[in-house]
Amino acid sequence: MEHPILFLVKLFELIGLGHFAHHYPHLIYTWFVMLFLIVLMGLGSRAVSMIPGKGQNFLEFIIGEMEEFIVSVTGEEGRRFFPVLATVFIYILVCNLFGLFPGFYPPTATVNTTASCALVVVPFTHVIGYMYHGPKYIKHFLGPIWWMAPIILPIELIGHTARILSLTIRLFGNIAGHELVLAILFMLAGAFFAPLPIMALGIFVSLVQAFVFFLLSTMYFAGAMEEAH
Repeated sequence: MEHPILFLVKLFELIGLGHFAHHYPHLIYTWFVMLFLIVLMGLGSRAVSMIPGKGQNFLEFIIGEMEEFIVSVTGEEGRRFFPVLATVFIYILVCNLFGLFPGFYPPTATVNTTASCALVVVPFTHVIGYMYHGPKYIKHFLGPIWWMAPIILPIELIGHTARILSLTIRLFGNIAGHELVLAILFMLAGAFFAPLPIMALGIFVSLVQAFVFFLLSTMYFAGAMEEAH
């Protein structure tokens, strides 16, 4: 269920693309989030100075904590994958939070968006595994004893495929569920501020779901970098 009025959908209707906008609102708002982050980071980078202000201190603190968390899970080698993991976290968090504003639609409330994020993270996990281990990475899928390989290999393949499904459905289900509850409350009691507690809870849900996706992605990367046992 969507908000009663979606601003960008209405804008696309004015330029004759209403049919496309009504069928793919998640795509339009994904573009909007991307543009928003590009502009925001561009403006933020212009304000960087040797003597940081309050805003720069806050951002440096957040980025520093994220990097240290990644290192604590993956080791020092994990720093090289910080841009990917941080981008995933920030993108998902902003997508989630956009749904709290009337007239906006969170792209992560659509399974297509969450699946696209999962399809970036999980295959890249295997790219990392091959980077660190070369052809020996296949040992991760064969088990500790060679004669168990016919049993272990299908289980591992199913498990790694399930990672995509798990990342996709967990994020989609939580954000779509919150959107549904929020939309119902707006329709039933919007004039009486009944949705406000749900919106406050939505901030917490948005942060937690972005962090869970970020955490699992980090753990998958760490697992790919480890030696097979």
